[in-house]
Amino acid sequence: MASSSDNSAQRHDAATSERAAAPRICMPTVRNFAKPAFRCGIYEAQDVLADIDDVDLVHLDATPGLARREYWVKQAAYHDPSRKLMFLNPGLKKVRLNREYDLFVAVCQCYSDILYVNAVEGWKDHCKTSVCWIEELWANALPKYKYFLHALSRFDHVFVGRRGTVAPLSKALGRPCHWFPGAVDAVRFSPYPNPPGRVVDVYSIGRRWAGIHKALLQAADRREIFYVYDTFAGADAQTYDHREHRNVLANIAQRSRYFVVAPSMMDMPENTGGQAEIGFRYCEGAAAGAVMIGQRPHTETFQEMFPWPDAVVEIEPDGSDVLEILARLDSQPERLAAISQRNATEALLRHDWAYRWKEMLRVVGLEPSPRLEARERRLKELADPATTPSENVALRGRPR
Repeated sequence: MASSSDNSAQRHDAATSERAAAPRICMPTVRNFAKPAFRCGIYEAQDVLADIDDVDLVHLDATPGLARREYWVKQAAYHDPSRKLMFLNPGLKKVRLNREYDLFVAVCQCYSDILYVNAVEGWKDHCKTSVCWIEELWANALPKYKYFLHALSRFDHVFVGRRGTVAPLSKALGRPCHWFPGAVDAVRFSPYPNPPGRVVDVYSIGRRWAGIHKALLQAADRREIFYVYDTFAGADAQTYDHREHRNVLANIAQRSRYFVVAPSMMDMPENTGGQAEIGFRYCEGAAAGAVMIGQRPHTETFQEMFPWPDAVVEIEPDGSDVLEILARLDSQPERLAAISQRNATEALLRHDWAYRWKEMLRVVGLEPSPRLEARERRLKELADPATTPSENVALRGRPR
């Protein structure tokens, strides 16, 4: 990008795109200035789309006044019956598109990320079709965000990562919305074709139940298990590089026997309103071939996405049975090996980001690219029983 002559905006030159092919998809990203760990999953999703299609990844940049201006716009927009504030640039350097695209994809971690799209001037004029994907939007929050939702009227298609939000959001907007399930870069997370030793007994990241953590911590203090866990509020921590962050997470998960999971935001009922949803953790743990322990959302959605046996071995949130269940599982090495292999294989066939993007392209009427089809073949090759290792990857290398 280079500054325009009047310094009022930046021009995005498609010739500087990372790919030589003329991009058919325009997708802004805020990774240059928004670096908390909780955003790394959707940056990974963007990277997969950029790998499997011709994408112009437009890197947005902040101005010095972003934090102050963004805060003001958000707070004011809550009480703005004119619905105009949601179309203000919150303090990003402006970008002008100078070529035509088939599709514009706005990826939003939460509802307020819609503000960032306002930095891209004229995108409606240069993109034939548009999509907004909001990953985290809870149904009980829709009345609070009623003035924000008007900004979604600009988009031809709206996708949301919380299935329980699809119907009420569709009603609020007066048109159908679509579910966009969470996923993972299954190639990055897969232990195949050369599974490493499972040298970590239990891996727990992100939100956790205090009782389970306490029981595992006590076992670790007695040197009965090697327990890896967050020692700070990791989700809000600033990362140096999202790819490095995802690589570390994948590398540890691939080397973990057990991976702790729970429904999305399970400890914040005031936010979820009792809405049970599937977070990224289930896809990550399964893709890494770890044995997932914890709680599953007792919904039809979970059964649809994880229909195989022992997808999650359930334990009580208070931690009262976790050590007993781990001991029982340890005594069944063949079952552990089967769970590990099944999780990794099913994730390769169901939960890679390529499958999600393919469905979005179907909805908007675009054919999948040859690179997407090539990735699907790669995923199937990794999941092929003829090439999948049959050794007990759940136990190999366990420190004792």
